[in-house]
Amino acid sequence: MAHKFAQLMFTEAVQKLQEQHGSRRQYEKIGKYGPDQEQLGPDETDFIGERDSFYMASVGENDWPYIQHRGGPPGFLYVIDDRTLAFADYSGNKQYITIGNLQWNNRVTLFLMDYARRVRLKIIGHAEILDVATDPDLAKKVGSIDPGSKVERIVRIQIAAFDWNCPQHITPRYTSEDVQRAFEPLHEKMENLQAENEKLRAALKAASTPQISEREK
Repeated sequence: MAHKFAQLMFTEAVQKLQEQHGSRRQYEKIGKYGPDQEQLGPDETDFIGERDSFYMASVGENDWPYIQHRGGPPGFLYVIDDRTLAFADYSGNKQYITIGNLQWNNRVTLFLMDYARRVRLKIIGHAEILDVATDPDLAKKVGSIDPGSKVERIVRIQIAAFDWNCPQHITPRYTSEDVQRAFEPLHEKMENLQAENEKLRAALKAASTPQISEREK
Protein backbone atom coordinates (compact mmCIF):
# COMPACT_ATOMS: atom_id res chain seq x y z
CA MET A 1 0.00 0.00 0.00
CA ALA A 2 1.29 3.49 -0.83
CA HIS A 3 0.04 6.98 -0.14
CA LYS A 4 -0.88 8.10 -3.65
CA PHE A 5 -1.22 11.79 -2.77
CA ALA A 6 2.33 11.87 -1.38
CA GLN A 7 3.68 10.01 -4.39
CA LEU A 8 2.12 12.50 -6.80
CA MET A 9 2.75 15.72 -4.90
CA PHE A 10 6.15 15.11 -3.31
CA THR A 11 8.25 15.83 -6.38
CA GLU A 12 12.03 15.75 -6.39
CA ALA A 13 12.19 19.46 -5.59
CA VAL A 14 9.74 18.99 -2.72
CA GLN A 15 11.69 16.04 -1.35
CA LYS A 16 14.92 18.05 -1.37
CA LEU A 17 13.26 20.77 0.71
CA GLN A 18 11.85 18.16 3.11
CA GLU A 19 15.33 16.72 3.49
CA GLN A 20 16.78 20.17 4.07
CA HIS A 21 14.25 21.01 6.78
CA GLY A 22 14.23 17.62 8.53
CA SER A 23 10.81 16.26 7.55
CA ARG A 24 11.78 13.91 4.72
CA ARG A 25 12.02 10.74 6.85
CA GLN A 26 8.49 11.23 8.19
CA TYR A 27 6.96 11.92 4.77
CA GLU A 28 8.92 9.10 3.16
CA LYS A 29 7.24 6.65 5.55
CA ILE A 30 3.84 8.14 4.76
CA GLY A 31 4.53 7.85 1.04
CA LYS A 32 5.53 4.20 1.34
CA TYR A 33 3.23 2.86 4.01
CA GLY A 34 0.36 5.33 4.36
CA PRO A 35 -3.18 4.61 3.14
CA ASP A 36 -3.55 4.87 -0.64
CA GLN A 37 -6.36 7.46 -0.42
CA GLU A 38 -7.46 7.01 -4.01
CA GLN A 39 -10.99 5.87 -3.20
CA LEU A 40 -13.45 7.92 -1.18
CA GLY A 41 -14.71 6.32 1.99
CA PRO A 42 -17.79 7.13 4.08
CA ASP A 43 -16.02 10.00 5.88
CA GLU A 44 -15.00 11.68 2.63
CA THR A 45 -18.40 11.10 1.02
CA ASP A 46 -20.25 12.60 3.99
CA PHE A 47 -17.85 15.54 4.20
CA ILE A 48 -18.24 16.35 0.49
CA GLY A 49 -22.02 16.09 0.72
CA GLU A 50 -22.12 18.63 3.54
CA ARG A 51 -20.11 21.29 1.75
CA ASP A 52 -21.79 24.33 0.18
CA SER A 53 -18.59 25.57 -1.50
CA PHE A 54 -15.12 24.60 -2.60
CA TYR A 55 -12.10 26.05 -4.39
CA MET A 56 -10.77 24.58 -7.61
CA ALA A 57 -7.35 25.27 -9.11
CA SER A 58 -6.49 24.81 -12.78
CA VAL A 59 -3.57 25.82 -15.02
CA GLY A 60 -3.84 27.58 -18.39
CA GLU A 61 -1.81 27.15 -21.55
CA ASN A 62 0.47 30.01 -20.45
CA ASP A 63 1.25 28.03 -17.24
CA TRP A 64 -0.49 30.55 -14.98
CA PRO A 65 -2.55 28.90 -12.21
CA TYR A 66 -6.10 30.04 -11.55
CA ILE A 67 -8.31 29.39 -8.53
CA GLN A 68 -12.08 29.56 -8.78
CA HIS A 69 -14.61 29.51 -5.95
CA ARG A 70 -17.65 27.33 -6.49
CA GLY A 71 -20.75 27.53 -4.32
CA GLY A 72 -24.20 26.03 -4.11
CA PRO A 73 -26.57 24.11 -1.87
CA PRO A 74 -24.98 21.32 0.20
CA GLY A 75 -24.43 18.32 -2.06
CA PHE A 76 -23.94 20.34 -5.25
CA LEU A 77 -20.55 18.64 -5.59
CA TYR A 78 -22.04 15.27 -6.44
CA VAL A 79 -20.33 11.98 -5.53
CA ILE A 80 -20.91 9.61 -8.45
CA ASP A 81 -18.83 6.82 -6.93
CA ASP A 82 -15.73 6.40 -4.76
CA ARG A 83 -13.46 7.68 -7.53
CA THR A 84 -15.62 10.21 -9.36
CA LEU A 85 -17.18 13.61 -8.62
CA ALA A 86 -19.29 15.94 -10.73
CA PHE A 87 -20.93 19.33 -10.53
CA ALA A 88 -23.15 21.44 -12.75
CA ASP A 89 -21.72 24.48 -14.49
CA TYR A 90 -24.19 27.34 -14.74
CA SER A 91 -24.16 30.59 -16.65
CA GLY A 92 -21.98 33.15 -14.86
CA ASN A 93 -19.84 36.10 -15.88
CA LYS A 94 -18.86 34.30 -19.10
CA GLN A 95 -15.10 34.58 -18.52
CA TYR A 96 -14.70 30.78 -18.97
CA ILE A 97 -11.19 30.78 -17.47
CA THR A 98 -11.53 27.44 -15.72
CA ILE A 99 -13.38 25.82 -18.63
CA GLY A 100 -10.73 27.12 -21.05
CA ASN A 101 -7.90 25.90 -18.84
CA LEU A 102 -9.37 22.42 -18.68
CA GLN A 103 -9.31 22.17 -22.45
CA TRP A 104 -5.55 22.67 -22.25
CA ASN A 105 -4.71 20.83 -19.02
CA ASN A 106 -7.27 18.63 -17.31
CA ARG A 107 -5.45 18.44 -13.96
CA VAL A 108 -7.28 20.12 -11.07
CA THR A 109 -6.95 20.50 -7.32
CA LEU A 110 -9.97 20.94 -5.06
CA PHE A 111 -9.91 22.42 -1.56
CA LEU A 112 -12.99 21.67 0.52
CA MET A 113 -13.12 23.68 3.74
CA ASP A 114 -15.02 23.24 6.98
CA TYR A 115 -14.03 26.42 8.78
CA ALA A 116 -16.21 25.79 11.81
CA ARG A 117 -14.50 22.45 12.60
CA ARG A 118 -11.17 23.55 11.07
CA VAL A 119 -11.00 20.64 8.63
CA ARG A 120 -9.71 20.67 5.05
CA LEU A 121 -9.95 17.98 2.38
CA LYS A 122 -7.65 18.24 -0.65
CA ILE A 123 -8.51 16.35 -3.83
CA ILE A 124 -6.45 16.10 -7.01
CA GLY A 125 -7.80 14.65 -10.21
CA HIS A 126 -8.52 14.92 -13.90
CA ALA A 127 -11.54 16.95 -15.02
CA GLU A 128 -13.52 16.68 -18.22
CA ILE A 129 -16.29 18.86 -19.62
CA LEU A 130 -19.46 17.05 -20.60
CA ASP A 131 -22.30 18.39 -22.70
CA VAL A 132 -25.65 18.06 -20.96
CA ALA A 133 -26.95 15.97 -23.85
CA THR A 134 -24.05 13.54 -23.48
CA ASP A 135 -25.22 12.29 -20.08
CA PRO A 136 -28.79 13.52 -19.40
CA ASP A 137 -29.15 11.30 -16.33
CA LEU A 138 -26.09 12.82 -14.68
CA ALA A 139 -27.22 16.30 -15.73
CA LYS A 140 -30.53 15.67 -13.98
CA LYS A 141 -28.79 14.51 -10.81
CA VAL A 142 -26.37 17.42 -10.52
CA GLY A 143 -29.03 19.91 -11.65
CA SER A 144 -31.62 18.75 -9.12
CA ILE A 145 -29.57 20.30 -6.30
CA ASP A 146 -30.35 23.78 -7.63
CA PRO A 147 -33.44 23.32 -9.82
CA GLY A 148 -33.94 27.05 -10.35
CA SER A 149 -30.87 27.37 -12.59
CA LYS A 150 -30.15 26.02 -16.07
CA VAL A 151 -27.22 23.62 -16.37
CA GLU A 152 -24.94 24.66 -19.23
CA ARG A 153 -22.45 21.81 -18.91
CA ILE A 154 -21.16 19.21 -16.46
CA VAL A 155 -17.69 19.03 -14.96
CA ARG A 156 -16.77 15.45 -14.08
CA ILE A 157 -13.64 14.77 -12.05
CA GLN A 158 -11.79 11.47 -11.89
CA ILE A 159 -10.04 11.37 -8.53
CA ALA A 160 -6.32 10.65 -8.56
CA ALA A 161 -5.77 11.04 -4.81
CA PHE A 162 -6.88 12.99 -1.77
CA ASP A 163 -5.52 14.03 1.60
CA TRP A 164 -6.81 15.49 4.85
CA ASN A 165 -5.07 18.50 6.38
CA CYS A 166 -4.37 19.30 10.00
CA PRO A 167 -6.32 22.24 11.50
CA GLN A 168 -3.24 24.42 11.96
CA HIS A 169 -3.71 27.99 10.68
CA ILE A 170 -7.37 27.43 9.69
CA THR A 171 -9.28 30.37 11.15
CA PRO A 172 -12.67 29.25 12.51
CA ARG A 173 -15.60 30.85 10.69
CA TYR A 174 -19.31 30.19 11.05
CA THR A 175 -22.26 30.54 8.72
CA SER A 176 -25.50 32.18 9.81
CA GLU A 177 -27.01 28.68 10.01
CA ASP A 178 -24.19 27.56 12.33
CA VAL A 179 -24.79 30.55 14.60
CA GLN A 180 -28.55 29.98 14.58
CA ARG A 181 -28.14 26.32 15.56
CA ALA A 182 -25.69 27.27 18.32
CA PHE A 183 -28.13 29.81 19.79
CA GLU A 184 -31.26 27.64 19.52
CA PRO A 185 -30.90 26.24 23.09
CA LEU A 186 -30.38 29.78 24.42
CA HIS A 187 -33.42 31.10 22.56
CA GLU A 188 -35.52 28.24 23.91
CA LYS A 189 -34.29 28.92 27.43
CA MET A 190 -35.06 32.63 27.08
CA GLU A 191 -38.59 31.87 25.86
CA ASN A 192 -39.18 29.55 28.83
CA LEU A 193 -37.83 32.17 31.24
CA GLN A 194 -40.01 34.84 29.67
CA ALA A 195 -43.10 32.64 30.00
CA GLU A 196 -42.22 31.84 33.61
CA ASN A 197 -41.62 35.54 34.32
CA GLU A 198 -45.05 36.45 32.94
CA LYS A 199 -46.67 33.84 35.18
CA LEU A 200 -44.84 35.19 38.23
CA ARG A 201 -45.85 38.77 37.36
CA ALA A 202 -49.48 37.69 37.06
CA ALA A 203 -49.32 35.84 40.39
CA LEU A 204 -47.67 38.83 42.10
CA LYS A 205 -50.28 41.19 40.69
CA ALA A 206 -53.08 38.96 41.92
CA ALA A 207 -51.51 38.70 45.39
CA SER A 208 -51.11 42.48 45.71
CA THR A 209 -54.66 43.31 44.63
CA PRO A 210 -56.91 44.00 47.68
CA GLN A 211 -59.52 41.28 48.12
CA ILE A 212 -63.09 42.49 48.81
CA SER A 213 -65.04 40.15 51.05
CA GLU A 214 -68.74 39.40 50.62
CA ARG A 215 -69.51 41.34 53.83
CA GLU A 216 -67.83 44.48 52.49
CA LYS A 217 -69.78 44.44 49.24
